[in-house]
Amino acid sequence: MRNKKIATSALMIALAMILSFVESQIPSFFPIPGIKLGLANIAVIFALYRLSIKDAIVVSLIRVVVVSTLFGTSLTLAYSLSGAVLSLLIMVLLKKSDRFSIVGVSVAGGISHNIGQIIMAIILMHNSVISYYLPFLIISGIVTGVVIGLVSAKIVERVKI
Repeated sequence: MRNKKIATSALMIALAMILSFVESQIPSFFPIPGIKLGLANIAVIFALYRLSIKDAIVVSLIRVVVVSTLFGTSLTLAYSLSGAVLSLLIMVLLKKSDRFSIVGVSVAGGISHNIGQIIMAIILMHNSVISYYLPFLIISGIVTGVVIGLVSAKIVERVKI
């Protein structure tokens, strides 16, 4: 059973990395920079619901570090890590409460990811004006969180490990 869990975690890490790369190749349809679908969160949410909290954390953090190292910069790492850590914290707390659906957890994750990135931007730029960008990111976090949550819920429902 332990080998199966390790293999599934590795598969989720690989899937998250592939989805991150695929998403980076999709041209942005939004006039506001930084809005993304968050496809890699499908693997993170799957790990959170089908594996364990620890596995979801490992999947998310390894994906962020490896993808930022391969395809980004130190700034990419800072923004991605701040968003991922806050998102994971919120998703874990909401899942543990058993009061939220997978879609609700995903939406909260999307919103908190954007908040984490704005906090990092304020810290790095020493300028709080960037916070005016937050309402647009919250709206995008809701929309993408619903989409990713619905896809994740179907996958969690259908894939048993």
